[in-house]
Amino acid sequence: MCDEQSERDISQRAGKGFSPERRDFNKLLAIGSLAAAFPQFTVASDHVVSHDVSITTPDGSADGYFVHPKQGNHPAVLMWPDIKGLRPAFKQMATRLAAQGYAVLVVNPFYRDVSGAALPDSVTFPSNEAWAILREYRSKLTSEAVVRDAQAFFAFMDAQDAVNTQAGGGAMGYCMSGSFVMRAAAAMPERLSAIASFHGGGLATDDDDSPHLTVPHSRAAVLHAIAENDDEKVPQMKVMLRDAYAQADLPATVEVYEGTLHGWCPPDSRAYNETQAERAWSAALSLFKTHLV
Repeated sequence: MCDEQSERDISQRAGKGFSPERRDFNKLLAIGSLAAAFPQFTVASDHVVSHDVSITTPDGSADGYFVHPKQGNHPAVLMWPDIKGLRPAFKQMATRLAAQGYAVLVVNPFYRDVSGAALPDSVTFPSNEAWAILREYRSKLTSEAVVRDAQAFFAFMDAQDAVNTQAGGGAMGYCMSGSFVMRAAAAMPERLSAIASFHGGGLATDDDDSPHLTVPHSRAAVLHAIAENDDEKVPQMKVMLRDAYAQADLPATVEVYEGTLHGWCPPDSRAYNETQAERAWSAALSLFKTHLV
């Protein structure tokens, strides 16, 4: 999972058989040069419409970004970011997905503590100060809180004209939020038809509240895209996941992506691996095309 050791791995293992992509996504976005370096994240403005939104939850008001095609109604997809929170890279990812025909809500998971960016401008990531702040935020995202949030987020989306409530819903989770999509699918089996996690941490453990124990309550088809170095640390996780989905008779792809480091999917990550991130993105699109109907 995303922690200090994962960040040390990125620094130590770059160039040793692993290929992080080091282009500065945020800088390119700020200066308007994103299209040249990351053409996959550029979407014509006449294809989609987006809104900064506020969602009422049992625990407060969550800020988010809601984006969808300009015409019609579409399957809803909830996107949870990684531990660095809601930021431009995830808004671009949500916009890219919306252009494929989905109504996408990407949320600030830390709304109980902060609105907008997870860290103040004066705090850099990674650093001890950043980790202290993020760990405190993360501690409030209990399994019960995650389920409450997921229910509120889908209630918000289902009230929007752009959402087809008759179609199955989807959810995407990155890093810490890989487990969130599993808990949401188990809590809302009638609403969630497909979930995808990318370099998710702690998805199957020996703990009594391990996320994989929720699988029997889910009806969702699944993609778990696992980082190679995460698999090296906990090789039993993929086995436990595969066994859980097989026993529940749910369609599931649990794959270790060769040559990847934890955090390899968001384009602003130090571990970004464009080739493998694109392959995982295509796998998620295929999953949604098949099951969000």
